[in-house]
Amino acid sequence: MTILSRRHFLSVGVVAAGGRALLDPFAIGAQPTPKAPARPLLYTGGGPARGNPSPHKLMGEELVKARLTPEDWRLEIVADGGSKIEKPRKLDDGTAIDMPALLELGKKHSVKFIKAMQCRSSNWPQDQAIWEAVPLREVLKLAGKISNVMRVYGNGFHNNDPKQLFQSSASYTQIFDNAPGELPAMIAYRHNGEPIPVNRGGPVRLILPWSYGFKNIKWLQRLRLTNDTKPIDTYGGEPDAYLKTQTPRIDGPNSFKANAAVSYSGRAVVGMPGLKRVEYWLRPDTGKDGELAADDPAWDTATWQPCVIEPAPDDWSVHLPKGITSKELWGFDPQTGKPKEWPMRYTVVNWTVTLKDLKPGAHELRVRTVDQNGFAQPHPRPHQGTGGNEVPCKIIKATD
Repeated sequence: MTILSRRHFLSVGVVAAGGRALLDPFAIGAQPTPKAPARPLLYTGGGPARGNPSPHKLMGEELVKARLTPEDWRLEIVADGGSKIEKPRKLDDGTAIDMPALLELGKKHSVKFIKAMQCRSSNWPQDQAIWEAVPLREVLKLAGKISNVMRVYGNGFHNNDPKQLFQSSASYTQIFDNAPGELPAMIAYRHNGEPIPVNRGGPVRLILPWSYGFKNIKWLQRLRLTNDTKPIDTYGGEPDAYLKTQTPRIDGPNSFKANAAVSYSGRAVVGMPGLKRVEYWLRPDTGKDGELAADDPAWDTATWQPCVIEPAPDDWSVHLPKGITSKELWGFDPQTGKPKEWPMRYTVVNWTVTLKDLKPGAHELRVRTVDQNGFAQPHPRPHQGTGGNEVPCKIIKATD
């Protein structure tokens, strides 16, 4: 594996795969009555950017000084409090980890996996991509013997301004002792088969596959090991909340001809609890603009009907970047190239529903997910501070 030039890295703005742009189908408008569900695609979108100016707006030598090119990137590993590491990796003595050292680890420990990147305060995923990474624990081993460590913090570049410092953390247990077959905390250096562009947090990004975006530190440059067990992440709320299973939005026409078939679609985010089904509830409009209190008895008497979850593609090659096959992705059978479970956790999956024979008038359409534990959205964690997952409602009207 080679390091691409700084010029090439700075030119990466739109990710493409063999000439096939990896687009969000909703970015070009949902079709009211699709003949068939659109298969899941990798896509890139917006997302919050921290810093003033934002690191992804830096150009030329500013990127070099910020160590935000592959050639100039460095990663420090330090300890504080009572934590100790045998070989601290620091900038000032030239021992900080560089890209060649990270890629050398990748020759033995590289993992490619699909993850949807989602902000905790917004229930719409901004990005679904293939990340190539090495486990964080393997990177920490480059610092030699570690002792009395309870938590690891990651910091990214934020203009060397303490007021702009952004940090997030994971426990030592989460990093070193994940369940067999599960994705551990990762240090990523590729995004859809290319160097990670700065606007996606490159050249190197911390990835906690089970978590929300704020835990996945962009522009990673420093790891701090501590024996302080209290997480002091930049964002408040529940710092260790993992990705919820939920559907955030309903796409489709606001009005249509009565008695005609009409289709609606959306995306379900598959969190750590997995996804069992997506279901809808249709009732006459109550004139309250879709508002329905959490303790309203109507929830208990609602009749929920199944939506159609899009099946796994028969041919993954049409969706993957050039040079990447499904057989090498985490969660896929290395012999058949088929996913071991569907829908896959930490990804998004499309769903559709077709309504028929609706009489003239307005209706409330609600859609929700049910996870593998049997909990229906927004349960078992309805508090929005642990991740947005309100049940979406769309007012639709059948006209004469």
